[in-house]
Amino acid sequence: MTLRELFSPLVVAAALLLGPLAAEFARADEGFSMISTDEVDKLLGAQDVRVYDANNPDVYEKGHLPGAVLVDRKNLEEMLPSDKATRLIFYCKNPH
Repeated sequence: MTLRELFSPLVVAAALLLGPLAAEFARADEGFSMISTDEVDKLLGAQDVRVYDANNPDVYEKGHLPGAVLVDRKNLEEMLPSDKATRLIFYCKNPH
């Protein structure tokens, strides 16, 4: 099964806008960017990439990207890697 088949439609972002949490983790000079499923496919498994699934636990259990960690919004800060050079991919299914 391909990434496109597993999560279609899929919203993939360098960081998911999690309401007020987004501002805490974004520096003023850096923004968030959307990337395509093809770009995510190329990044999966890279040493400097961490993948986070922002779906609810039921959706996560039905299928998630290899190596993806379910986002715990209450403890997101502790889930993030200490190496600030690590590229982060947050994704969720788009209901529209």
